[in-house]
Amino acid sequence: MSEFRAQDLSGAVFRDVDLSGARFENVDLSGATVRGARLVDVSLDGEMRNLSVWGVDVVPLVDAELNRLYPGRERMRPTDADGYREAWDLLEQLWGETVAKARRLPPELLHESVDGEWSFIETLRHLAFATDAWVRRAVLGVPEPWDPLDLPHDEMRDTPPVPRDRSARPSLDEVLALRGDRAATVRALLADLTDEQLTEHTAPVPGPGYPASESYVVGECLGTILAEEFEHRRYAERDLATLQARTVGPGT
Repeated sequence: MSEFRAQDLSGAVFRDVDLSGARFENVDLSGATVRGARLVDVSLDGEMRNLSVWGVDVVPLVDAELNRLYPGRERMRPTDADGYREAWDLLEQLWGETVAKARRLPPELLHESVDGEWSFIETLRHLAFATDAWVRRAVLGVPEPWDPLDLPHDEMRDTPPVPRDRSARPSLDEVLALRGDRAATVRALLADLTDEQLTEHTAPVPGPGYPASESYVVGECLGTILAEEFEHRRYAERDLATLQARTVGPGT
């Protein structure tokens, strides 16, 4: 079995190739064409736009189905300041329900990965990082907003002074305290947000960090946070259900 890491295969042609059981992680398939393929029991996840299957763009269909399965998801793409405030209120409510489920599990399970994904604690740490990156750094202009417990996405290269301590094992209460502080920052920002500010561009932040020292649209920064919070909560709910099932003994 071959393994390809950090290689540029753009423009490559695969003909009469057996890819059964292959795993693709953090790959760029933009503009790819797949013909004469056998896709059976295939799982596809990631950023998808203009994904055509048999000549039909299936993304709007999948998007509508996800909105049906996960009520509130459609509210994560607001078009005005009030919509952002309503979306954040909903997220805080949903996460409160999820944290309540997590508290019912043995604490050690909250550090356990399910199917190679982040543990519950790591998920909360990553969301703290996302807020620090897109709200405190990009929008508020804090050059180094990081907390030592912040956890960047795995695909991001090490970018000092951004921390990345995968070995840390903070308690749920420790991480929730960090989350509470960051949530208060978002809440305060949204309280004074106007429709006009959503289309404004941020001032580039000096110094290394993430995101890069560029100018970003405020609404897009805040939209990133809404999407991160909603989708990671969905994944957390899925994995908590798996962990809960492990605590139930045979015949119970």
